[in-house]
Amino acid sequence: MAHRALVVGSTGIVGQTLAQRLVAAGWVVYGVARKPQSDVSGIIPLAADLLQKDALQQTLSTIQPTHIFFCTWTRCATERENCVANAAMVQNVFDAVDKSSLKHAALVTGLKHYLGPFEAYAKGALPETPFRETMPRLDVENFYYAQEDVLFQQAEKHGFSWSVHRPHTVVGYAIGNVMNIASTLAVYATLCRETGTPFVFPGSAIQWHGLTDVTDARQLAVQIEWASTSAAGRNQAFNVVNGDVFRWKWLWPQIAAWFGVKAASFPEDIQPLEPKLEHAGAQWAQIAEKYTLREADITRLASAWHTDADLGRPIESVTDMSKSRMAGFTGYQYTPHSFFDVFERLKAGRFIP
Repeated sequence: MAHRALVVGSTGIVGQTLAQRLVAAGWVVYGVARKPQSDVSGIIPLAADLLQKDALQQTLSTIQPTHIFFCTWTRCATERENCVANAAMVQNVFDAVDKSSLKHAALVTGLKHYLGPFEAYAKGALPETPFRETMPRLDVENFYYAQEDVLFQQAEKHGFSWSVHRPHTVVGYAIGNVMNIASTLAVYATLCRETGTPFVFPGSAIQWHGLTDVTDARQLAVQIEWASTSAAGRNQAFNVVNGDVFRWKWLWPQIAAWFGVKAASFPEDIQPLEPKLEHAGAQWAQIAEKYTLREADITRLASAWHTDADLGRPIESVTDMSKSRMAGFTGYQYTPHSFFDVFERLKAGRFIP
């Protein structure tokens, strides 16, 4: 019998990549989103708002998934509200589906598990890197913890296995995503090239000089599938990054070269992206018209606030993957290709010139 996957958040960077991978592997895949894509071959689209419990029940009640993959979240004004809303989204899905065939459920969270939520991100007493799964939860409210608790409770109650996946900054292809470093940097580099503005690294000195890593959405999808079908992946939390480490001062000139701009020297003062892109909507619309691009709304492509958070951290960010390696996961992805592959897709899709 074929695996039947319910991918929750199927239009995001993670969900879209995972759904396409599972389809290619022969899974029956249902993709849930507020505005699901109906033109993606092999994915059965389901339109739903995860916080509208009754409507969600009507949409999912006939679905009998063998696997559920949670690849979405919602952002509220406070972390207390984040905890309530995001836990409710997970609970509502479990309440809505027929769980009689459910074997495994996977939850994608991230390094805010170690660094804290948006309200206290990378502040206070910072953990010592590399980040390891054995590190205890922080003594703060965190919607990742709230989501995990629902997952653990439901797995124990209904007898299915679970896995939690903690990527670093996710690099992948998705349009309209609110946390997309690759398309954000593509927009920034394009603006710099078209306006003659210096391509300045917008982050901290620690991020520029220190070691870091990222997670290709394809690498994450491979790990999720592995954990959901492998005995070694059951009832475990796993970090997941590409498998290499780099310094931004090494990668930044390569990104600049791809776009045909010169990488500026590292600035004396941090120059975040959000103020630079806040009023760049009209410039982007002109570029879109000049090159007949498919998206003239800069906010659909760039999420400067999130990129600023990632590149402005006052801590070297290195993630340990020993746990999943020893369990049998051997995936690897070369980080420059993670970015360049997204840039190529954006160019081929006429989202950047």
